[in-house]
Amino acid sequence: MTVPYAEVIGDPVDHSKSPLIHKFWLEKLGIEGDYRAVRVHHNDLGEFLAVRRKDPAWLGCNVTIPHKIAIIDHIRAFTPSAVAVGAINCVSRDEAGRLVGTNTDVDGVESVLDSRVWRANRVTLIGGGGAARAVLEVMRRRDTLEVFMIVREPDQIRSLFSAFARSGSVNRFDDLDVPFCGSEYLINATPLGMTGFPPMPESILETMSDLRDHAIVFDMVYSPLETELIKRARELSLRVAIGLEMLVGQAAASFERFFGARAPRHYDGDLMDLLAR
Repeated sequence: MTVPYAEVIGDPVDHSKSPLIHKFWLEKLGIEGDYRAVRVHHNDLGEFLAVRRKDPAWLGCNVTIPHKIAIIDHIRAFTPSAVAVGAINCVSRDEAGRLVGTNTDVDGVESVLDSRVWRANRVTLIGGGGAARAVLEVMRRRDTLEVFMIVREPDQIRSLFSAFARSGSVNRFDDLDVPFCGSEYLINATPLGMTGFPPMPESILETMSDLRDHAIVFDMVYSPLETELIKRARELSLRVAIGLEMLVGQAAASFERFFGARAPRHYDGDLMDLLAR
């Protein structure tokens, strides 16, 4: 009998630590199962899901860059979080065998914020893709007063911004005075600074001194563990939240959907040590 398995798909995907996380929990719980990383090209998403859907051992997949929005076209059932965010990072089967898209990035963002005192009325968000949409949904749920987005092409993001944010603005990378001044949270929801991707622009790093003294800098990138954004935050004596925290938070929600068991979070210390190696 084939071992039940789930996986993470993306392009690239070699950097993913999701297999380490899920296999760690499977071992701790004594569950027979596997979790893999598979590179899937954008043009092959439909074929990939068609093949996997026929495999009774396949439990679902997490979805990472750059497929979180594109995969929507290949899914017919969605959870409320997926509908609200407009992006999918987790596909699983329901009792009828249908593929269901959800967004556990929301759970990951929530877990980071819940582990800290949430008092941010003014948030600066870098990015406008699938991960940024999850942040916007969390900000909407928490009635954040002002959100300032920093993106390459503001005109393409304004309608998205107006659907989520109460107040704030959409800005370019060379127009940072207003979005940074007095912000209590800086969140990077792009792959900028990730291994193999362009670095975080110097304009961002230089303007971080305009953040509030008690601000928290949250970088979703986890490869490398210490990004330039996090290093700069530490230089400014700001509090930080690293990408591994969100990764584990969203993975826990996905794990339960795939394997039908709660992730054993009391092992988080050991898991973080493993991921940091």
